[in-house]
Amino acid sequence: MAKLVYGLNLSLDGYVDHQEFAPGHALFRHFIEQVRDLTGSVYGRRMYEIMRVWDEDHPEWSAEFRDFAAAWRRQPKWVVSRSLKSVGPNARLVADDIEAVIRGLKAELVGEIEVGGPDLAQSLTDLGLIDEYRLYFHPLVLGRGKPFFAGPRPPLRLVASDLISEDAIKLTYVPA
Repeated sequence: MAKLVYGLNLSLDGYVDHQEFAPGHALFRHFIEQVRDLTGSVYGRRMYEIMRVWDEDHPEWSAEFRDFAAAWRRQPKWVVSRSLKSVGPNARLVADDIEAVIRGLKAELVGEIEVGGPDLAQSLTDLGLIDEYRLYFHPLVLGRGKPFFAGPRPPLRLVASDLISEDAIKLTYVPA
């Protein structure tokens, strides 16, 4: 049975914003290894559109960026959207009955399936489908933006804390 994991970079005040801060070298290497080990990813429309940058090669990219792109391209993706009509390579569009699709994936697959996007994560949290939350805190305060938890925070229990680098700590929680 697969485990559904929601994790993102966030500020100390709980906001996610890929344009305001980026992972440093050590954290990016951590993400490359994590993506290599994933069974797949489930994205909401907005996060999928952000991540589509990894579908194309860019000559100015570093070796690390190319490594991440290769790992991301290899894994299957499920994109939850009613507005998209098509998705890119190695991706499947999920427009209806998200609960049945995700329950099916969890039952059929083995390993970790990443959840990308706060709104989608909130919907899956409300359905009781997320097995683990990974919060990658960075030492900055944004004061605005999209919160990591798009709705009421579920009751959680801390199971691990890992210093990834001097500018990022990962807190891992499971539903309480």
